[in-house]
Amino acid sequence: MHPLISICIPAYKNESLLVRLLDSIQIQIFTDFEVIITDDSPNDSMLALCEKYYTSFALTYIWNYKPLGTPANWNFAISKAKGEWIKIMHADDWFVAKESLNLFAEAAQENVDFVFSAFNNVNLENNFCKLSKMSLLELALLKKSPYNLFKKNFIGHPSTTLIRRKPDQIIYDERIKWVVDFDYYIRFLSVNNNFSYINTPLINIGIHDNQVTKMSFRVKEVEIPENIYLLNKLGMQHLKNIFVYDYYWRLLRNLEIRRSNDLLSYINLELVPSAILKIIDAQSKIPKTVLKNGIFSKVLMGISYINNKSLDRT
Repeated sequence: MHPLISICIPAYKNESLLVRLLDSIQIQIFTDFEVIITDDSPNDSMLALCEKYYTSFALTYIWNYKPLGTPANWNFAISKAKGEWIKIMHADDWFVAKESLNLFAEAAQENVDFVFSAFNNVNLENNFCKLSKMSLLELALLKKSPYNLFKKNFIGHPSTTLIRRKPDQIIYDERIKWVVDFDYYIRFLSVNNNFSYINTPLINIGIHDNQVTKMSFRVKEVEIPENIYLLNKLGMQHLKNIFVYDYYWRLLRNLEIRRSNDLLSYINLELVPSAILKIIDAQSKIPKTVLKNGIFSKVLMGISYINNKSLDRT
């Protein structure tokens, strides 16, 4: 008998965080699950820690002799799953309460392929907690098109999700790190747009400075090539969605890309769509102080969107 849910944990160092996650799993009232830990740590010291939980629930520990990195280690953990549903959990996240997994399992009984919940962002340095829930407008936008996630990643981190395992399983793109979850949600929901949202925070997301997202934020070497790659991959035609267009407008504004040559250190200009170059040209004519004003920037973005004839050829 295969379990209903496979909890896949791609781990890397920091035993105390993993203990907190495993302790939160140990108290779950829903028990039809397995746990798979694929460990990228420099040695297998985590094994002794994991052995303490072998009598509490089905647990498989795999030490990666050669570290895989993110998101390859995520995919490796998922590849070992036997459950009908995949519940990825990063080691710095944990379940809010003993009923959390049960609520995920109940949602999985609906005619859906994708489940996600509200969550708490918890600063691990000062324990400051901020609740994140979807609004009715955001829910409507996501139902209309997964590309509306360019407005905002309404879904959140992978730990907030529960995904039905399929023979042709969509995997995380191992060529990217910064936009990897965002890209995955769009691709998955583009072919499986039957999802269920749980408006109760079921996951605590641990926030700290060593996360990939923290270290990549506003880093041109990461954000520019990944976002251009993402656009080329998903298709330039999606710039016709004003939320997609606004996303790239804000990206270029925030990274202060004022000329096309500013991209040369980060990407081959031949890979940059003409519509993106036109956004750069439009922003170069606007003083930075005006461009950083939220209201003015939105108005100017709208004008650029209307005038960007490149969109008609995508």
